[in-house]
Amino acid sequence: MPGKCEHWSIVSSPAIRRITQAGVVGALALGVSGVVVMDKSVALSVDGQKSTVHSFGGTVADVLDKQGIELGEHDVVTPSAQTPVDDGQTIVVRYGRKLTLTVDGKEREYWTTASTVGDALEELGIRGSGDAVLSASRSTGIGRDGLDLKMSTPKDIKLLVGGKRTTATVTAPTVEAALKEAEVRYDSNDLIKPGASTSVKDGMTIRLDRMNLDSAKRTESVPFETVIKKDSSMTEGTTKVEREGRAGSQTITYRQTVKNGKVVAAKRSNTTVTRQPVSKIVVQGTKAKPAPAAPTKAPAPTTSAPKPSAPKPSAPKASTPSAPKSTPAPEPTTSSAGINLANAAMWDRIAQCESTGNWSINTGNGYYGGLQFNLQTWLGSGGGDFASRPDLASRAEQITVANRLKAERGLQPWGCAHAA
Repeated sequence: MPGKCEHWSIVSSPAIRRITQAGVVGALALGVSGVVVMDKSVALSVDGQKSTVHSFGGTVADVLDKQGIELGEHDVVTPSAQTPVDDGQTIVVRYGRKLTLTVDGKEREYWTTASTVGDALEELGIRGSGDAVLSASRSTGIGRDGLDLKMSTPKDIKLLVGGKRTTATVTAPTVEAALKEAEVRYDSNDLIKPGASTSVKDGMTIRLDRMNLDSAKRTESVPFETVIKKDSSMTEGTTKVEREGRAGSQTITYRQTVKNGKVVAAKRSNTTVTRQPVSKIVVQGTKAKPAPAAPTKAPAPTTSAPKPSAPKPSAPKASTPSAPKSTPAPEPTTSSAGINLANAAMWDRIAQCESTGNWSINTGNGYYGGLQFNLQTWLGSGGGDFASRPDLASRAEQITVANRLKAERGLQPWGCAHAA
């Protein structure tokens, strides 16, 4: 319009720059404020290892994923993986560990988040673990690969050692270990039942028989032989003793098996003759007996008859008193067949020792019958009255011959005289 003046406000360039900078700073300030609001500090504990991490929201699973932590089936996380994360949140991760536990020979598998043996047993509540013996100490760590652990609980057992009974409480897993724990000493000769590797159970009985091998010596007599010599100067059927016999002696060594102090088996291992026997020499006549003389004939009676004569009065004969009748003699102790069964019970005991009571035994060792006669002694004691060998004679006949020999030499000829 004419005559009117218009005024324009012009802002200088420095002012514009200051305004622009102020706007940018304001915008930046607003953006930083938003970041501060989203960032959250989280305390993380993984198997006891603690650290602090930052999260911009999300859940516990997001935090673990960002840290590269993968959870397995038996792992435990607190709070749960779906829980939203707050500033100052604490997240605890405990890894699951496999514990293979063998209790008194029985194996079981457990999963635990405990990191030591002691904590695992407490966490799992294993019965009897407090007094048990473990294959690893309670402070032993359990890695993520797991652990094999053996445990033996206390057990009451019965012991029969060398025939004597006792009791003990042991935690050993096997019979062998139980004997050592009970301080029972033994060697390789001893017998253990059940076997040394058998698992120990509560209430079981363990038997240990002490076995020993030793030697013993016994002195026995060696019977002498009877030698028969023929003599033509002596009449047939007559005999005489030219030299008496004398028994020898021998030492027999036995290998013995001793069980709990008693001999249960013995085997002859060696025989040494310490004195040779001296043979008995009997001379028998072979000269034929003289023929008996022919009997003389009585004179023939005369044919003339005697003249009769008047009888003469005879004086009365004085009567003589009759002799008293003698009492019958006692019967002999032997029968008509010559059997003598005196000391029969004693001979049965000796026969049991000599031949196990077998009266007809013939093993081919030169000794025969229940009382183990040799042929020379049998015949020298009149055994030929009954049989050519002792084993062919009856028990009564063998006892009869034994009584004859005993009357001459006592029980010295028998090695089992101690059984009498």
